[in-house]
Amino acid sequence: MSIKINKLEIENVKRIKAVKIEPTQNGLTIIGGKNNQGKTSVLDSIAWALGGERFKPSQAAREGSVIPPTLHIVMNNGLIVERKGKNSALKVTDLNGQKAGQQLLNEFIEQLALDLPKFMEASGKEKAQTLLSIIGVGDTLHQLEDKEKSLYNERLTIGRIADRKEKFAKEQPYYPEAPKELVSPSKLIRQQQEILARNGENQRKRDRLNEITMNKHRIFDDIGRLEEQIQTLQEQKKQLTEEYDQAVRDEETAMKTVAELQDESTEELEKSIADIDEINRKVRANLDKDKAEEDAQDYRNQYSKLTGEIEKVRDKKTKLLDSAELPLPELSVKEGELIYKGQKWDNMSGSDRLKVSTAIVRKLNPKCGFVLLDKLEQMDLDTLQEFGQWLEAEGLQAIATRVSTGDECSIIIEDGYVAGQEKPAEPKKEWKAGVF
Repeated sequence: MSIKINKLEIENVKRIKAVKIEPTQNGLTIIGGKNNQGKTSVLDSIAWALGGERFKPSQAAREGSVIPPTLHIVMNNGLIVERKGKNSALKVTDLNGQKAGQQLLNEFIEQLALDLPKFMEASGKEKAQTLLSIIGVGDTLHQLEDKEKSLYNERLTIGRIADRKEKFAKEQPYYPEAPKELVSPSKLIRQQQEILARNGENQRKRDRLNEITMNKHRIFDDIGRLEEQIQTLQEQKKQLTEEYDQAVRDEETAMKTVAELQDESTEELEKSIADIDEINRKVRANLDKDKAEEDAQDYRNQYSKLTGEIEKVRDKKTKLLDSAELPLPELSVKEGELIYKGQKWDNMSGSDRLKVSTAIVRKLNPKCGFVLLDKLEQMDLDTLQEFGQWLEAEGLQAIATRVSTGDECSIIIEDGYVAGQEKPAEPKKEWKAGVF
C-alpha cells in the first residue's frame, strides 16, 4: 500500500496561523490564494513534519506568535506524525500506540516527493541518470552509449576519409589510351638495339653480296685474259671455272637471301622513347585514380560495417529499455536525455513534465503515494485538469499551491487561515505579577 496524507493541522508555521486540510486521496488538491498568504508555508510544513530537520524552515515560527509551531499529520496507514513544543520535537505514533521516529518515516517518505522542484530543476542528464538508476540499467546503458559514441566517431572519420578519396579520384585525369603499366625506357632501348643489330646483320649480308659480285666480275675478267693462254693454262682455267661456278651458286643463294630480307622500322620505338615521360605520366595518373577509387570503396565498406555495428548497439539499448520496468509507458532515455512521447524535457508540456517527475519520484519509493508541488499558477485550467485526471488514474495524491482564488482551488488561504473555516480562539495572555 502506498502511504498518503489523510489530514493535516498546522499552526504558527511561517505565515500559517491555523490551517486544517483533508487532501483528496487520489488526484490533485490545490491550495489557492493570493501572494504572501501562506500557501507555500503549508507545503514547507508538510516537508518539515515528514522529512526531518533538513526540511525545517530557517524561521519556522510565525512572526509575532508567542506559541511555538504545531504540526499534526495523520497518514492513511494510521501513523500520526506530530511536531510541537519549544523544540518542535518529532513524535510518531502507530495504530497500536507504539512510538517511533524519523527512521520509520524515511522508509516510506521519498525525499524528492517533498521537494519535487529539486528534481524538475535538475539537468536533463541528471534526470535521466536518476531514472536509469531506479530501473537498474544505468551502468549497462552507459556502456552501450559509450560504445555507440565510439563507433559513431570512428564511422564519421571513415566517412570523411572516403569522401576525400572519392573527391581526389574524381579530380584525377584519366587517359584511356595509356597502357596499364609504366613503360620502361631500358626495355624500349633494348628492343631498338636488337632491331639495329638485326639491321646491321642484313647490311653485312648486303656487303657480302657486293663482295661476291665484285669477285665474280674479277674472275670473269681473269678468264677473259686467260683465254689467250688456254692452251697453257688449261688446268688453271678448269680450277677458275669451278670457282666461278661456285661463285655463281653463292651469288644465287645470296640473292635469294637478300631478296627475302626486310628491314624493321625503329620509328615507333624512337617515338615511344621520345614520349616515354608523357606516357608514364598518364599511366601514373590512371594508377592514382584507380587507387583512390579502390581506397574510397574500401572506406565505404568500413563505413557500412560500422553502421551495422551502431545499429546493433542501438538495438541492444532499445531492448534494454524495453525490458526495463519504466514508470510511464512512453518514457525512455536516448543519448543521456529523458524522452517522453518523443519529446525532450525542454519540449514537454507542463503537464507532461509533472507526470514524468511524479512518476519517477514514485518509482524511487513506491511506498510514498504523494508529492508536494509549488506554484502551479503557470498552468492553465485544462492542463491542471489533465494532470489531476492522470493522478487519479495512477492512484497518486498531489498537494499543490497556486496563486489563484478560482474554483479550481480545493481551499483558499487568507492571512494564514483557510477561508471559510472557523478560526481558533486566540489564546489569552496570562499576566504575572512583576512581569510586563
